[in-house]
Amino acid sequence: MRPHPKAADIPRLVEKLCDAGVEFIVVGGAAAVLHGAPITTNDLDIVHRRTPENVARLLEVLLQLDAIMRYDFAHRGLRPTAEMLAGRGQINLSTSLGPIDPLCQLDEGRGYDELLRHSGPMFDDNDREFQVLDLPTLIEVKTKAGRPKDRVVLPILVATLQERDPTKHK
Repeated sequence: MRPHPKAADIPRLVEKLCDAGVEFIVVGGAAAVLHGAPITTNDLDIVHRRTPENVARLLEVLLQLDAIMRYDFAHRGLRPTAEMLAGRGQINLSTSLGPIDPLCQLDEGRGYDELLRHSGPMFDDNDREFQVLDLPTLIEVKTKAGRPKDRVVLPILVATLQERDPTKHK
């Protein structure tokens, strides 16, 4: 098994997910980048629909990308399972295209279906459509999380939102 890259190839990961018909919403730092925020991110965070069919499609993509648990300090090469992807937690994975974190929900009760109305479509270079969490909701989520890495990017996200829509204030 060859080592996985340290940074995600976000366009290729999105391409693989879209081509497999996975229903997902890009969240986290990748959503900020896609909205034009001048930040960097090393992984792709997604919230996926947790229907059995969608979980199966997502799992198939992850296994094709040689996904293993990123924080398995015993280096056992643990693979994701359908049960994990259908649950409520966050899964941190390394793949052949870099880190991807399938989040079953952002916080209690905010899964794919609840976040979809706070998301909008974006398109990749080959016109593949995918959903991205909107900036106001991303700001709300990062504010609520309160982690140091989130607090650092909040002013940048607010400034990006105000540049895109000067009527928005935070």
